[in-house]
Amino acid sequence: MANGDSVDYKSELEETRRSLREVTLMIEQSQGELAKITQRNTAINAHLQQVQKQGALEEIKMAYDSALDAQQRLFVMRGQLDKLQNDKSHLEKYETILENASAAPSESASTTPVAAKGQMAGIEMIVNAQEAERQRLSRQMHDGPAQALSNFILQTEIAMRLMDVDPAQAKEELGSLKTSAMVTFQKVRSFIFELRPMMLDDLGLAPTLRKYVDAFKEQQSGLEVSLNVTGAERRFQPYLEVMIFRATQELLGNISRHSQATAVKVHVDLGGDLIRVSVSDNGKGFDPDLLKDSNNLGLKLIRERAEMLGGNFEMDSSIGSGAQISFSVPAKV
Repeated sequence: MANGDSVDYKSELEETRRSLREVTLMIEQSQGELAKITQRNTAINAHLQQVQKQGALEEIKMAYDSALDAQQRLFVMRGQLDKLQNDKSHLEKYETILENASAAPSESASTTPVAAKGQMAGIEMIVNAQEAERQRLSRQMHDGPAQALSNFILQTEIAMRLMDVDPAQAKEELGSLKTSAMVTFQKVRSFIFELRPMMLDDLGLAPTLRKYVDAFKEQQSGLEVSLNVTGAERRFQPYLEVMIFRATQELLGNISRHSQATAVKVHVDLGGDLIRVSVSDNGKGFDPDLLKDSNNLGLKLIRERAEMLGGNFEMDSSIGSGAQISFSVPAKV
């Protein structure tokens, strides 16, 4: 059995190395394409500046459109390159894990294979969940702030052009630009908070959850969200605070995306030797047995982390009757 497990690890290692070579090649190709687009963008901007000085209005508009298109291509290519580099980083880490795992069975044939498999499954789940979250944020950044920044450039150039010709229209354009910039700024702050709320390091779990729930309520129309924190509010180990915050964030996100609920209740109990979190909604519900077999990485990861820390995870739901998902972890691990 140990030899069989070792062969499986080696096969997976070979596949990972093949994927790593492919990603490395794609990164090299993307870097070359990015260099070309950057050069083209520079040339188009130079042409735009020249046209602004002596071109007709229609020619200026065409130059603006070309500049905007080049900038959008630049944003897309940079986003693609960032994703490929993230993929490469994950594959390199996975390669190291597989190298260690493929050697482990020969050292302890009786117990290592099962333990190594469990460790591998957990690590792979974590990597996949992290990558899925990065992809979601990358799409949101591209469709939101990145697109808005491209439009800001165009609006600014139009306002500058109108300043001498029609000051009133130029003022209106600048007012519209300011409003759009404020909205985009709030979106960027929201993305930053989702990536890593600094409050978690400075103030702890309870204040960060309150702020997040307040922000979540503002973003959800028609969804009433309440948070109840009981027990003595105190600081916990940083990894515990991060785990509980991310789990709560994932559960609220699932409700927003899938449940069709109108009310959500979040209860966090910080008292005693266990930290308990319960998130319930009045949505369409689901079949827990079917969900266990689904590819919902978020819920699987919450269960995995809670059980690894010595806690538990429970789902209580049925079709048409809402849902309640709870988990607990020891306050001191």
